[in-house]
Amino acid sequence: MIRNVSRGLHRNLLIHNTYEVAEEEKPLCFVKSMKENHYLCSKTQEEQEIMERRTTSNRITELRPGEIFVFGSNLQGAHGGGAAYLAYMKWGAIWGQGVGLQGQTYGIPTMHGGPEEIRPYVDEFIVFAKEHPELTFLVTEIGCGIAGFVPEEIAPLFKNAVEVENIHLPERFWKVIKK
Repeated sequence: MIRNVSRGLHRNLLIHNTYEVAEEEKPLCFVKSMKENHYLCSKTQEEQEIMERRTTSNRITELRPGEIFVFGSNLQGAHGGGAAYLAYMKWGAIWGQGVGLQGQTYGIPTMHGGPEEIRPYVDEFIVFAKEHPELTFLVTEIGCGIAGFVPEEIAPLFKNAVEVENIHLPERFWKVIKK
């Protein structure tokens, strides 16, 4: 069992939380951004390496060949704002197509209901990513902009993506999933 026991400094590093745990359960924590005091914790070195390697940048401005920009869309495919607009203007999202692969983008509808209505589209995306290991999917914080959700509501939908090597998730999604 993990129990939070303190906050403070440890070996000249600011520690967000210190934990008292059985030795075999001790989480590994690493600093992601000292400026913003962001920390990701995992129980194993392997989980830590996965999170470091598979974290989507908060500011995607360019895509390499084989990279796919995954954005929150609406069912009508009206890509008029936020990440959807960027996908439309830069990487081939198709006006009128709200779901699936479009150019160098993949749309997941988030504007039509709550997390349970979004779940089937996330599940469909995860299956698609597994079927296309030659592509790298850079998931943005879908649903957490114009749609008005928070990572705590959307990130759990991506729990099955943790083991899918070619899916990269936003830092705040990893934090929620790894709690």
